Amino acid sequence: MLFRSAEPRGRHGMRRLLYLLPVLAFAAAAALFYARLGHDPQRLPSALIDKPVPQFALPSPLDGAPGLTSEDLKGRVTLVNVFASWCVPCGVEHPLLTQLAKEKGIPLYAINYKDKTEDVRRWLGQLGNPFERIGQDLDGRVSIEWGVYGVPETFVVDREGRIRHRHAGPLMQKDVDEVILPLVRKLSQ
Repeated sequence: MLFRSAEPRGRHGMRRLLYLLPVLAFAAAAALFYARLGHDPQRLPSALIDKPVPQFALPSPLDGAPGLTSEDLKGRVTLVNVFASWCVPCGVEHPLLTQLAKEKGIPLYAINYKDKTEDVRRWLGQLGNPFERIGQDLDGRVSIEWGVYGVPETFVVDREGRIRHRHAGPLMQKDVDEVILPLVRKLSQ
């Protein structure tokens, strides 16, 4: 008799637990969501900060122009922009990149991500080419080695060829004024 009376209680406890599981799962998800509030999703962590740029050599998508290698990123502070002609936000940030190269004199290099050569040429022909050199990353392997999540992304590289900052998403004037330019000035001293 005692055994039988204990069995329904055990089943009852299991049922209660089954009813509580969705509530507990929801509470855990809500706690995680709350903990992430206030965090900027564009501030994705990069394992490459303060590490040398990955070794690479990419051809240029432009006829007769030199490509881009990791050795090109040594000797002065540079910006490396990862872009694609099919990327709408890349077109949004392009005038700002052009301004940085022309007015601020910041050396600007690019890695073109998984793009067709004719599309890159047409895009740069329409918007202008602010880049000193462009490397075409047809299969995306080099971009993956840089830790790129998506385009556009912009990196600040110091004189020794180390990545010092990574910006995911399109650059905006505020990003340039508050982060990029102060860091470039500091690293150039």
